[in-house]
Amino acid sequence: MSNADAARAILSIPLYAELMDELEAAAVNAAVYAKYDDHEARQAHLAQARAIRDLRSRIEVISKEDQSGDRKKAPA
Repeated sequence: MSNADAARAILSIPLYAELMDELEAAAVNAAVYAKYDDHEARQAHLAQARAIRDLRSRIEVISKEDQSGDRKKAPA
């Protein structure tokens, strides 16, 4: 199984999308409702939200790697 196949398998799991949405929403809400003078906590929560978004987008990119018909390979 290639990395692209594994990424597509992960994306096909409905719980994955629901879990990522919930984790991201929780991180954003924690940042929004942090104390107004607690900049470190707000920064940490937003970093967590960015990490979740980055993970999700990286898995989506990996899942599309084998789909392009013009794959570039090194000459034999």
